[in-house]
Amino acid sequence: MQYPDVAVPLGSCWSSPFAKWQGSLAEVSSLDLAVAVTSRALADRGIDPAQLEGIVLGWTVPQPEVFYGAPTVAARIGATGVSGPMVSQACATSVAALHAAAGAVTAGAGTQLVVATDRTSNGPTLSWPAPSGMGGAPVNEHWVLHSFERDPWAGGSMIAAGETVAREMGTTRGEIDELTALRWEQYTAALAEDRAFQKRYMVPVVIAKRRGELRLDADEGVRPKELESIGKLNAATPDGVHTFASQTHPADGSAGAIVTTTDRARELSGGEGVVRILGSGFARVGKSRMPQAPVPAALTALRAAGREIGDVDAVTTHNPFAVNDLYFAAETGFGVEKMNAYGCSLVFGHPQGPTGLRSIAELIETLRLRGGGIGLFTGCAAGDTGAALVVEVGD
Repeated sequence: MQYPDVAVPLGSCWSSPFAKWQGSLAEVSSLDLAVAVTSRALADRGIDPAQLEGIVLGWTVPQPEVFYGAPTVAARIGATGVSGPMVSQACATSVAALHAAAGAVTAGAGTQLVVATDRTSNGPTLSWPAPSGMGGAPVNEHWVLHSFERDPWAGGSMIAAGETVAREMGTTRGEIDELTALRWEQYTAALAEDRAFQKRYMVPVVIAKRRGELRLDADEGVRPKELESIGKLNAATPDGVHTFASQTHPADGSAGAIVTTTDRARELSGGEGVVRILGSGFARVGKSRMPQAPVPAALTALRAAGREIGDVDAVTTHNPFAVNDLYFAAETGFGVEKMNAYGCSLVFGHPQGPTGLRSIAELIETLRLRGGGIGLFTGCAAGDTGAALVVEVGD
């Protein structure tokens, strides 16, 4: 979809650090996390919640009281008269939420707050009544684990999809490990000078507890992925090329953005500039071919924006498997070394809902350091789908 007049104030796309699965945020509701991070982000940017005219809340893992999620989060951050939709589209939730907010702005609904938040830790187990079953025993589903294990349409797991595409490409274990090590090197660049790059967009988590406070200032659970060490790991599946190092890990976190008109974004940025949202795209590919989906999604978003891959200055991706980026580079000609300049979800983890927004925040800051330009975010989602966003950083 094309957006003629939608923008984010420069500096108003943010993310919390990501916490490891069953780590520091494992017992914090993702809604409580969203309130804490969003309140801090707005305050740091001098944005009064009363200025907001709508909210889009993205989440994928149910939490207690999420039935009231969007209006409750809005009220708790001080935007008491504001509501809006809740969006859930697996790993594409961030793009889908920005897509919804951009549509609202285009329709004249005013300044929108996008919040994406998820806790994959301690995922709920749902119990579905089955009175006609043996003894009336219910059917149980673990929301997180069962979703990882099996795509009901394709009948296979996510790792099976990654291995299927790698096998069809003829990808070697060496190529997978080299890409993984490259992404680790890029992530370490974001840690230089006391995490100077990450601090451009990252909002610390500070949550009051009965005794003291819970504080998370930096990513938790990130493991080094040097080539020599990961080369010694066993494959995650028999005859596979991916190891546990070359696939992402589940995590917890929250991210957000302000979405409004270009003129209003310029006002809110205080003269820092704007991030124009030019186009978005969604795509679907064949069964168990999920790593391929970011390519047609990206091409759809670029067409909507009136751009081509050659116009793009920087790319960030959600790549749960190393093969995702190898396939993207092979199909588009955009070199893997030019993508994800400061790391990606392959390294810092994947809370699902907010993963894309964090990568978009990194994309914006990458372009900002380069003096502006065209950026593309693209990533896969559950099953065989993908989503992408094209932005332009400028005055």
